[in-house]
Amino acid sequence: MNWEKLEDLTQLTQIKNLSREKPVLIFKHSTRCSISSMALDRLRRNWQDADSEKIKPYYLDLISFREISNQIAEEFGIMHQSPQVILIKDGKAVYDNSHMGISYRDIMELA
Repeated sequence: MNWEKLEDLTQLTQIKNLSREKPVLIFKHSTRCSISSMALDRLRRNWQDADSEKIKPYYLDLISFREISNQIAEEFGIMHQSPQVILIKDGKAVYDNSHMGISYRDIMELA
C-alpha cells in the first residue's frame, strides 16, 4: 500500500476536500498493540495496487499523534478505537470499524 502519513491536523481539511473526489481511508494504528498490527497486516495483504486508484489511504500512528486521532473522532462524529479504519466520502465518515471487524471487502464495496 502506498500510505500517506497523517501527521498534521491541517491534513484533515485536505482529507475532507479530497474525499469529494474519491474516498479516503484512514487507518488508526497503535504501534504498541499486537491486534492493531494484525489488523493492519490483514488489510495490507488484501489491498491490490489498483485499489489506490479508487481510495486514498492514510496511516495514523496514534501513539505519536493522539491529538489528531481525537480530532478525527470529533470532526467525523465517531468514537475513538484502536485499531480503527474510517472511510470518508464527501467529507463524511461512511464506514468505521475496529479490531478484527475491519473488512477489506466492506471498505471496497462502499468505495
